[in-house]
Parts: sequence; C-alpha cells; structure tokens
Amino acid sequence: MTDRSTDRFAQYPLDKVHRLFEPGPVVLVSTSEGRRANLMTNGFNMPVRHSATLALVVGPWDHSYTALRETGECVIGIPGRELLETVVDIGNVSGADVDKWDRYGLTPAPAATVRAPLVAECFANVECTVADDRLVDDYSLWLLRIERAWIDPAAPAGAEIHHRGDGTFSANGERIDLRARMTKWEALTHD
Repeated sequence: MTDRSTDRFAQYPLDKVHRLFEPGPVVLVSTSEGRRANLMTNGFNMPVRHSATLALVVGPWDHSYTALRETGECVIGIPGRELLETVVDIGNVSGADVDKWDRYGLTPAPAATVRAPLVAECFANVECTVADDRLVDDYSLWLLRIERAWIDPAAPAGAEIHHRGDGTFSANGERIDLRARMTKWEALTHD
C-alpha cells in the first residue's frame, strides 16, 4: 500500500534549505580595529542554548572578518523595520571602500565593554566578545559571549526583520503570549 499523503510536496533544492530556517533577525555587526569602525549586514545568526551565547557567521569575504579576528569583539545591533532599506544598502557595499556610518547617516555610540560602537538607531545592541572560534576556519561560525545588552524600552515588541534568503523580508507581526502554557520552560518565560 502506497501512502499518498506526501503527494502535495515537491523536492526542495538543498542549496536553498537555509531559506526555510533563516534563524534570527537581520542584524548590523559593528566592529572596530582601532582605525575606523565598520558595519556589516548579517542574516546568519542565532542564540545558542539558554545562555548568554550567540552564533554568527562572518567569513573572510567580509571586511569585518579581520577586525573580529584581531580584536575578538563586536556589537550586534538589531534594527527595526524603519531601517530595512538602509540595512540592505549597507550589505551591498564593502567597508573597505566606504565609511558606512557616514554614508548611511548612522550614529556610533560608545559601548561599555568593547571597542566597537553601538548603533544608536537600532532598538537593541548587544556587546560581544569571541567565546569560541574553533568553527571559524571550517564554517565561518563564531560563538560570541554576550557581555552587555541594551534595549530601547519604547521600541515596539517584536520589531525585528528577517531575510527570507531570496531578497524578500518579513517583519515580526502579532505578538502571541503563550507563557502560561509553557509550563516546562516556566522559568524562562517570565520577564
């Protein structure tokens, strides 16, 4: 007997599967090697466990790679929908060729624990240091320890934007509160 319940499915290309999993918000990564701060757009990031650890893909093709490698620190700025076009434009040019802060009118703000600046226009900024770089050579994957985090309490909840992997984006929508149902994770669901 043949099970036809999967007839509605079509094979999906393996080189596009990441589009189904785009894990985290589109972020701006701020680095500074001491001469000039840089910004890059990043859509490959995710929390790691329930610890103060993030994973971020930054490879040697990125201008920020050298600063991250040399300093071991960065700031992850989380922009809201109003910055989406700027975030895309930042991703279209290299910091080797242009001062992105100046070109896009963004404001570097001093961080408390790292040399890279916060992005004042982002609703959240997370200061990070490299916790583990053993996966960088093989996968360009950095594990970052969160040292300090900042948020604009006036920003709307769920303001993050997400790249769908093909030039389209989605913005977080309605907030659905199911904290009362998450009994197994109760300690993690209360602010």
